[in-house]
Amino acid sequence: MEMRTLGRTGVKVSPLCLGAMMFGQWGEPDHDECARMIDRALDAGINFIDTADMYSAGESEEVVGKALKGKRDNVVLATKFHMPMSFDPNERGNSRRWIIREVENSLRRLQTDYIDLYQVHRPDADTDIDDTLSALTDLIRAGKVRYIGSSTFPAHLMVQAQYVARDRGRERFVCEQPPYSLLVREIERDVLPVAQEYGMGVIPWSPLAGGWLSGKWRKDGSDNGSRRAPLMPARYDLSIPENQRKLDAADALANLADKHGMSLIHLALAFVIKHPAVTAAIIGPRTMEQLESQLGADEVELTEEILDAIDEIVPPGLTINPVDNGYEAPAIANKALRRR
Repeated sequence: MEMRTLGRTGVKVSPLCLGAMMFGQWGEPDHDECARMIDRALDAGINFIDTADMYSAGESEEVVGKALKGKRDNVVLATKFHMPMSFDPNERGNSRRWIIREVENSLRRLQTDYIDLYQVHRPDADTDIDDTLSALTDLIRAGKVRYIGSSTFPAHLMVQAQYVARDRGRERFVCEQPPYSLLVREIERDVLPVAQEYGMGVIPWSPLAGGWLSGKWRKDGSDNGSRRAPLMPARYDLSIPENQRKLDAADALANLADKHGMSLIHLALAFVIKHPAVTAAIIGPRTMEQLESQLGADEVELTEEILDAIDEIVPPGLTINPVDNGYEAPAIANKALRRR
């Protein structure tokens, strides 16, 4: 694979990043099979792996750590913190207290003494961003973390973090990990331009829109009973108008892919990778078959004709179902804040 630079760090990463969310009880419980998928990805030229402490309650990090024995230094390894790790209200969030403690847990599970990219999984309205950046800066200076990044931050918080880092002498976020796909294009309005303005890398999650762009969701009803639908009805229940519109768009995009002799999976991944602000798309296979279907997407060329056709189906900057944006500002989500 042709390597790309992660922001302005000088670190070279593959345009496909292996996401490990499905390794462990959330997806593939067989650790040996997960290791085979990791080996296959490395053999295919992927040198970038992303996980998080919360994935399968830490099991994903453990799987990745075991699989990378003897290969660790050849991989750019990323993980994240923020999400709840227990019912304890302090075992979550972006506070210094939790960051300093949780990084040690991730290092232990990953069986490594350093993390290449340590990311804030979501914003935390209860924590001053300077407190978070101060703790992360200390981890970099201690050699436990090489670089830091954010995930699913709105553009204004990305800018705020850059200014705080500059004004307070903190390490800055070198990349952002947002949701981005053919069906989720909101970040084209501001997140991607802001990332380019500040020289940040972008490593989008869910480039297949949570399975909607796997090629299985079609209007003929071939496979519209996703196993996720009962767990996340807001994103998958077809009785919701926005999800019905997603189905219409996914079907039209699949027809477009067929017309040009490619799989919808390759069309979807190539679209994300093609944006000049994007460094790497995170693929999250649960099976070897899924992994194989996604490899090679970095070699797909999308013509202006195809890109124009995509824009006709899903206009630039549009997320068909806003729930898929992955973050809603507290001032909107919390009724008390809306009416204070």
